Amino acid sequence: MIKIPSMGKEEYDELVNQNHISRIAFKGEKYPYMAPFMYVFDGKFLYFLSTNYGKKIGEINRDPHVAVEIEKYADDMSNYKFITLQGHITEVKEDSKKNNIKKMFVKMIKDKELSNKALAALGYSPEESPELIIDEERTIVWKLEDVEEIVALKSP
Repeated sequence: MIKIPSMGKEEYDELVNQNHISRIAFKGEKYPYMAPFMYVFDGKFLYFLSTNYGKKIGEINRDPHVAVEIEKYADDMSNYKFITLQGHITEVKEDSKKNNIKKMFVKMIKDKELSNKALAALGYSPEESPELIIDEERTIVWKLEDVEEIVALKSP
């Protein structure tokens, strides 16, 4: 049996920096609940942006412990990497910090040339400017904290 190789911190930080979509798994009431989230990474913490409504809000309020997964793989699975982080998610409430993170999201959207259709996942019309993310309160900024376990694996 072959063991899947682990990645070191530098390599998994690179994976996190290269991507912008994660999956967050919540405990759920009967079954786990999983949802995709856009994220930004400031070199130390992962931040997520979401609408200010939906099932995820209830799940976070009920139990903030989550598993976050980020992956990258070739279509034929000849090459793959993934990282799973277990911690808890909290809302960023301080206005200046929240605005700085929202600016990071707008920059990421522009730098990665994401379609304006992606804005719908954040409660915005594709016809609206991404800059509205900074100026309006349609979204919530979340932070992954107190990471207790990191599993980072790659193809052999």
